[in-house]
Amino acid sequence: MIRLLTMLAIFVCGTTAFADEACRKVLHLGDSYTVCTFDPAKDGIRLYENDRSGKPYGSFRALENDLRQDRIYVRFAMNGGMYRDDQSPLGLYIEEGKQQRAINTNKGWGNFHLLPNGVFYIEQGHAGIMESKAFEASGIKPFYATQSGPMLVIDGKLHPSFLADSTSFKTRNGVGISSDGKVVFAVSDGAVRFHDFATLFRDDLGCANALFLDGSISSLDIPEWQRRDELFPLGPIIAVTELLPG
Repeated sequence: MIRLLTMLAIFVCGTTAFADEACRKVLHLGDSYTVCTFDPAKDGIRLYENDRSGKPYGSFRALENDLRQDRIYVRFAMNGGMYRDDQSPLGLYIEEGKQQRAINTNKGWGNFHLLPNGVFYIEQGHAGIMESKAFEASGIKPFYATQSGPMLVIDGKLHPSFLADSTSFKTRNGVGISSDGKVVFAVSDGAVRFHDFATLFRDDLGCANALFLDGSISSLDIPEWQRRDELFPLGPIIAVTELLPG
Protein backbone atom coordinates (compact mmCIF):
# COMPACT_ATOMS: atom_id res chain seq x y z
CA MET A 1 0.00 0.00 0.00
CA ILE A 2 2.82 2.41 0.91
CA ARG A 3 4.60 1.59 -2.33
CA LEU A 4 1.40 2.29 -4.30
CA LEU A 5 0.89 5.67 -2.59
CA THR A 6 4.51 6.62 -3.26
CA MET A 7 4.20 5.82 -6.95
CA LEU A 8 0.91 7.73 -7.11
CA ALA A 9 2.55 10.80 -5.53
CA ILE A 10 5.35 10.67 -8.09
CA PHE A 11 2.84 10.46 -10.94
CA VAL A 12 0.75 13.35 -9.64
CA CYS A 13 3.66 15.77 -9.22
CA GLY A 14 5.10 14.79 -12.58
CA THR A 15 8.57 14.00 -11.24
CA THR A 16 10.43 10.70 -11.08
CA ALA A 17 13.29 10.89 -8.60
CA PHE A 18 16.24 8.53 -8.40
CA ALA A 19 17.66 7.88 -4.94
CA ASP A 20 21.07 9.41 -4.22
CA GLU A 21 21.30 10.88 -7.73
CA ALA A 22 21.43 14.46 -8.89
CA CYS A 23 19.36 13.73 -11.99
CA ARG A 24 15.70 12.97 -12.42
CA LYS A 25 12.92 12.84 -15.01
CA VAL A 26 10.35 15.64 -14.97
CA LEU A 27 7.05 15.88 -16.85
CA HIS A 28 5.88 19.35 -17.86
CA LEU A 29 2.90 20.13 -20.08
CA GLY A 30 2.97 16.55 -21.33
CA ASP A 31 6.65 16.53 -22.29
CA SER A 32 9.50 14.68 -20.60
CA TYR A 33 12.75 16.32 -19.49
CA THR A 34 15.97 15.18 -17.87
CA VAL A 35 16.82 17.56 -15.02
CA CYS A 36 20.05 17.56 -12.99
CA THR A 37 20.67 19.81 -9.99
CA PHE A 38 23.99 20.68 -8.36
CA ASP A 39 25.15 22.90 -5.50
CA PRO A 40 27.93 25.31 -6.56
CA ALA A 41 29.05 25.48 -2.92
CA LYS A 42 29.74 21.73 -2.87
CA ASP A 43 29.93 20.40 -6.42
CA GLY A 44 32.76 21.09 -8.84
CA ILE A 45 30.98 22.80 -11.75
CA ARG A 46 33.48 23.72 -14.47
CA LEU A 47 33.73 24.78 -18.11
CA TYR A 48 35.98 23.05 -20.62
CA GLU A 49 36.82 23.95 -24.20
CA ASN A 50 40.23 22.62 -25.30
CA ASP A 51 42.29 19.60 -24.31
CA ARG A 52 45.90 19.78 -23.11
CA SER A 53 47.08 19.93 -26.73
CA GLY A 54 44.92 22.99 -27.41
CA LYS A 55 42.32 21.25 -29.57
CA PRO A 56 38.57 21.41 -28.84
CA TYR A 57 37.38 18.36 -26.95
CA GLY A 58 34.41 18.02 -29.28
CA SER A 59 32.91 15.14 -27.30
CA PHE A 60 32.22 13.96 -23.78
CA ARG A 61 34.37 10.87 -24.34
CA ALA A 62 37.40 13.00 -25.20
CA LEU A 63 36.85 15.14 -22.09
CA GLU A 64 36.53 12.10 -19.84
CA ASN A 65 39.66 10.46 -21.25
CA ASP A 66 41.71 13.64 -20.84
CA LEU A 67 40.60 14.38 -17.28
CA ARG A 68 41.11 10.77 -16.23
CA GLN A 69 44.86 11.30 -16.65
CA ASP A 70 44.63 13.65 -13.65
CA ARG A 71 42.32 11.27 -11.75
CA ILE A 72 39.33 13.55 -12.32
CA TYR A 73 35.96 11.85 -12.73
CA VAL A 74 33.09 13.39 -14.71
CA ARG A 75 29.78 13.03 -12.85
CA PHE A 76 27.76 15.02 -15.38
CA ALA A 77 28.32 17.01 -18.56
CA MET A 78 26.26 19.06 -21.01
CA ASN A 79 27.01 21.11 -24.10
CA GLY A 80 27.72 24.59 -22.74
CA GLY A 81 26.77 27.32 -25.17
CA MET A 82 26.70 28.20 -28.84
CA TYR A 83 29.83 28.07 -30.96
CA ARG A 84 31.33 28.80 -34.36
CA ASP A 85 32.24 26.32 -37.10
CA ASP A 86 35.68 25.89 -35.52
CA GLN A 87 33.95 24.95 -32.21
CA SER A 88 35.08 28.17 -30.50
CA PRO A 89 32.52 30.05 -28.35
CA LEU A 90 30.22 32.50 -30.10
CA GLY A 91 30.17 34.84 -27.10
CA LEU A 92 31.85 35.45 -23.76
CA TYR A 93 33.91 32.56 -22.52
CA ILE A 94 35.98 32.49 -19.32
CA GLU A 95 37.86 29.42 -18.09
CA GLU A 96 39.87 29.32 -14.85
CA GLY A 97 39.59 33.09 -14.56
CA LYS A 98 40.98 33.77 -18.04
CA GLN A 99 38.75 35.43 -20.63
CA GLN A 100 39.19 33.63 -23.91
CA ARG A 101 36.36 35.28 -25.84
CA ALA A 102 34.83 38.76 -25.33
CA ILE A 103 31.16 39.32 -24.61
CA ASN A 104 28.97 39.61 -27.70
CA THR A 105 26.00 42.00 -27.46
CA ASN A 106 25.62 42.60 -31.20
CA LYS A 107 22.33 42.19 -33.00
CA GLY A 108 22.20 39.44 -35.57
CA TRP A 109 20.51 36.30 -36.84
CA GLY A 110 19.74 33.15 -34.91
CA ASN A 111 18.88 32.17 -31.37
CA PHE A 112 22.06 33.61 -29.86
CA HIS A 113 21.04 37.08 -31.07
CA LEU A 114 17.40 36.75 -30.01
CA LEU A 115 17.97 39.48 -27.43
CA PRO A 116 18.19 39.57 -24.54
CA ASN A 117 20.75 36.80 -24.34
CA GLY A 118 22.69 36.02 -21.19
CA VAL A 119 25.69 34.73 -19.28
CA PHE A 120 25.96 31.71 -16.99
CA TYR A 121 28.84 32.27 -14.59
CA ILE A 122 30.51 30.53 -11.68
CA GLU A 123 32.32 32.15 -8.78
CA GLN A 124 33.71 30.51 -5.65
CA GLY A 125 30.76 28.71 -4.09
CA HIS A 126 28.23 30.65 -6.15
CA ALA A 127 26.70 30.60 -9.62
CA GLY A 128 24.46 33.01 -11.45
CA ILE A 129 22.70 33.87 -14.69
CA MET A 130 22.45 37.45 -15.89
CA GLU A 131 21.35 39.28 -19.01
CA SER A 132 24.49 40.00 -21.07
CA LYS A 133 24.49 43.80 -20.93
CA ALA A 134 23.77 43.73 -17.19
CA PHE A 135 26.62 41.28 -16.69
CA GLU A 136 28.96 43.46 -18.73
CA ALA A 137 28.11 46.45 -16.51
CA SER A 138 28.30 44.48 -13.25
CA GLY A 139 32.08 44.20 -13.05
CA ILE A 140 31.80 40.55 -11.98
CA LYS A 141 35.03 38.60 -12.56
CA PRO A 142 34.04 34.94 -12.39
CA PHE A 143 36.20 31.82 -12.59
CA TYR A 144 34.03 30.43 -15.38
CA ALA A 145 31.47 31.97 -17.72
CA THR A 146 29.72 31.11 -20.96
CA GLN A 147 27.38 33.30 -22.99
CA SER A 148 24.42 31.96 -24.92
CA GLY A 149 20.95 32.98 -25.91
CA PRO A 150 18.22 33.69 -25.69
CA MET A 151 17.46 34.12 -22.01
CA LEU A 152 14.57 31.83 -21.13
CA VAL A 153 13.49 33.51 -17.91
CA ILE A 154 14.50 37.03 -16.84
CA ASP A 155 13.76 37.94 -13.21
CA GLY A 156 10.72 35.68 -13.23
CA LYS A 157 9.39 36.77 -16.63
CA LEU A 158 9.51 34.80 -19.87
CA HIS A 159 11.51 36.10 -22.82
CA PRO A 160 9.12 38.46 -24.65
CA SER A 161 9.54 36.69 -28.00
CA PHE A 162 8.22 33.31 -26.85
CA LEU A 163 4.79 32.26 -28.12
CA ALA A 164 2.58 29.71 -26.40
CA ASP A 165 1.33 28.49 -29.80
CA SER A 166 4.67 28.53 -31.63
CA THR A 167 5.14 25.87 -34.32
CA SER A 168 8.91 25.66 -33.76
CA PHE A 169 9.68 22.39 -31.98
CA LYS A 170 13.23 21.26 -31.23
CA THR A 171 15.19 19.36 -28.63
CA ARG A 172 16.46 22.05 -26.26
CA ASN A 173 18.79 22.33 -23.28
CA GLY A 174 19.44 25.08 -20.79
CA VAL A 175 20.47 26.07 -17.28
CA GLY A 176 18.73 27.93 -14.47
CA ILE A 177 19.40 29.10 -10.93
CA SER A 178 16.89 27.98 -8.30
CA SER A 179 15.68 30.09 -5.41
CA ASP A 180 18.17 28.41 -3.07
CA GLY A 181 21.12 29.04 -5.39
CA LYS A 182 21.36 25.59 -6.95
CA VAL A 183 22.35 25.17 -10.60
CA VAL A 184 19.61 23.37 -12.52
CA PHE A 185 20.37 21.83 -15.91
CA ALA A 186 17.59 20.54 -18.15
CA VAL A 187 17.30 18.94 -21.58
CA SER A 188 14.08 17.96 -23.29
CA ASP A 189 13.70 14.30 -24.16
CA GLY A 190 11.89 15.32 -27.34
CA ALA A 191 11.07 18.38 -29.41
CA VAL A 192 9.49 21.27 -27.46
CA ARG A 193 8.62 24.95 -27.89
CA PHE A 194 10.76 27.71 -26.41
CA HIS A 195 7.72 28.83 -24.42
CA ASP A 196 7.18 25.42 -22.82
CA PHE A 197 10.87 25.01 -22.08
CA ALA A 198 10.96 28.40 -20.36
CA THR A 199 7.88 27.68 -18.25
CA LEU A 200 9.53 24.43 -17.12
CA PHE A 201 12.29 26.47 -15.52
CA ARG A 202 10.02 29.17 -14.12
CA ASP A 203 7.02 27.20 -12.95
CA ASP A 204 8.29 23.68 -12.18
CA LEU A 205 11.97 24.19 -11.34
CA GLY A 206 11.63 27.50 -9.48
CA CYS A 207 14.23 29.42 -11.49
CA ALA A 208 13.77 33.20 -11.71
CA ASN A 209 16.58 33.31 -14.27
CA ALA A 210 17.35 30.68 -16.90
CA LEU A 211 19.42 30.57 -20.07
CA PHE A 212 19.03 28.60 -23.28
CA LEU A 213 22.23 26.75 -24.18
CA ASP A 214 21.33 25.24 -27.55
CA GLY A 215 18.87 23.21 -29.56
CA SER A 216 19.04 20.11 -31.78
CA ILE A 217 22.63 19.36 -30.65
CA SER A 218 21.50 19.21 -27.01
CA SER A 219 23.62 16.51 -25.40
CA LEU A 220 24.09 14.89 -21.98
CA ASP A 221 26.69 12.75 -20.27
CA ILE A 222 25.44 11.00 -17.12
CA PRO A 223 27.79 8.09 -16.33
CA GLU A 224 25.56 6.73 -13.52
CA TRP A 225 22.78 6.34 -16.07
CA GLN A 226 25.19 4.91 -18.64
CA ARG A 227 24.21 7.75 -20.95
CA ARG A 228 26.73 9.51 -23.14
CA ASP A 229 25.35 11.35 -26.16
CA GLU A 230 27.79 11.36 -29.08
CA LEU A 231 25.77 12.65 -32.00
CA PHE A 232 27.49 15.98 -32.65
CA PRO A 233 30.90 17.66 -32.35
CA LEU A 234 30.60 19.99 -29.35
CA GLY A 235 31.98 23.40 -28.48
CA PRO A 236 32.31 24.40 -24.80
CA ILE A 237 31.27 21.76 -22.28
CA ILE A 238 29.88 22.30 -18.79
CA ALA A 239 30.90 19.46 -16.48
CA VAL A 240 30.54 18.51 -12.84
CA THR A 241 33.70 16.73 -11.75
CA GLU A 242 35.34 15.28 -8.67
CA LEU A 243 38.83 14.10 -7.83
CA LEU A 244 39.13 10.35 -7.44
CA PRO A 245 40.78 9.06 -4.24
CA GLY A 246 44.19 7.48 -4.30
